[in-house]
Amino acid sequence: MATVILVRHGRTTANATGMLAGRTAGVRLDQVGREQASSAGERLATVSIVGMVTSPLERCLQTSGLILDHQTGAPPTLVEHDITECDYGQWQGRALGELAKEELWSVVQNQPSAATFPGGESLAAMQARSVAAIRRHDAAFEAEHGPGAVWVAVSHGDIIKSILADALGMHLDLFQRINVGPASISIVRYGPGRPSVFSTNTDAGDLSWLRSSTPEADAQVGGGAGPQAPNTLRS
Repeated sequence: MATVILVRHGRTTANATGMLAGRTAGVRLDQVGREQASSAGERLATVSIVGMVTSPLERCLQTSGLILDHQTGAPPTLVEHDITECDYGQWQGRALGELAKEELWSVVQNQPSAATFPGGESLAAMQARSVAAIRRHDAAFEAEHGPGAVWVAVSHGDIIKSILADALGMHLDLFQRINVGPASISIVRYGPGRPSVFSTNTDAGDLSWLRSSTPEADAQVGGGAGPQAPNTLRS
């Protein structure tokens, strides 16, 4: 099975000021965000990725570019509109502190499956399109490059949270329990029987094990030995 690395874009000027950017044009990474994205690229430099799929928004295009700067060769980049930011409708461009006073805020926090943004889309529709897109691209990369293929998807916080909730078998109403920080890395493999989640919301750590790890269809009863078993046992 292929491996998808889900990367949230780095911090933006909107993130730093507490504004819900949504699909607002021109929202770009700030200096911290550029450093975060470059750091994610350094982590991924040990992995030869077969392709990059990115949201069309500027902050994701910037993040994907900074990741690719650390790759050897030039893996193809595909722009995928179905992993773009949620359409927050009339909430877009407003301060989060102001939005927290809205009646809908409680629904978004506690029953997101019932939340539809005024003039925008529902969180359920957001999850459906993004999960379908990720699974579609994953199957295509595996068909073209084999079960060891590793690819990257650069998207947004709520998008990645909804994809992880699906992979974990969680109802959408529980997806607010998942945290996805700027430029964080999460790893999922879609097996024939079920998805396997290898990490969520990481911003440090060696990823070179992805280079040699052989995907297994079945879960390791008892937990297994991990991606690299020790050569010798130490007392």
